[in-house]
Amino acid sequence: MAGEPLGFIGLGIMGARMAANLARAGYDVRVWNRTREKAEAWAAEHGGTVADSPRAAAEGAAAVITMVVDGPQVEQVLLGDDGAAHGAAEGTLFVDMSTIAPADARRIGTALAERGLRFVDAPVTGSSPKAEDGTLTIMAGGSGEDVERARPYFDVMGEVVLHVGELSHGQKVKVISNAVAATNCATLAQALVVGKGAGVDLRALLQVFGAGAANSTMVGLKGERMLDHDYTTLFRLEHMLKDVAICLAESEAAGVPFPAAALARELYAAAMGRGLAEQDFASVLEAVEGLAGQRL
Repeated sequence: MAGEPLGFIGLGIMGARMAANLARAGYDVRVWNRTREKAEAWAAEHGGTVADSPRAAAEGAAAVITMVVDGPQVEQVLLGDDGAAHGAAEGTLFVDMSTIAPADARRIGTALAERGLRFVDAPVTGSSPKAEDGTLTIMAGGSGEDVERARPYFDVMGEVVLHVGELSHGQKVKVISNAVAATNCATLAQALVVGKGAGVDLRALLQVFGAGAANSTMVGLKGERMLDHDYTTLFRLEHMLKDVAICLAESEAAGVPFPAAALARELYAAAMGRGLAEQDFASVLEAVEGLAGQRL
């Protein structure tokens, strides 16, 4: 598929790395980003073309991939006045890899279908290191035919690619998964603060977590960073809070409680109140420390 034209919209922490992998695989990537300077810097490093608008990014493209912040942004770049849908030929495949509300994915998919366009929701998990090396986990919702059309792109960007169900089910699986990750991270923060209060060796505590049933990805990914108060951004706290809130809205609509995620939401909201929105979500530790009056 070398040289196949692709539109790619959104060059943030994740999107820039994902688009770079597609360019390295030989695709003709046409990028658009709200901040044009970022798109120009990306093109200077990776090749490809900077489009003047989302519409221009979609013109002549076999597929258009979006990786932006939330549902309103996806809707704007696809269906707004100069949105990609206006430049796409009938039958073009749209793949949204952002994390948005399932209801937004269904609504956008319906609007695209009315224009004769195809749509897959395919959020990802793995943070920036896995985006960098093309080993993301991708959970795709949509028709089997559309997911198979997108699979060559997914195989470039991800290591685990799953078709999880109908349109919007990618988003449902993603926000449930992220709520578990957020809860694990918040629980780790609480445990470390308890350890501090109890006077134990915190690095020894982390080693025990890692060697036993208390282990989780968060122990390895965030534990040492928390001890050092290193919040270098791999995934913004404000984005994690958004995902947990979407999950809780889904759980409420289903009539199923998720109390652990509800508590995590309160801790992330408290961290937001401390001005940590753009820091890594490990900075939830600051809210826990504040509650306890203990600093690691």
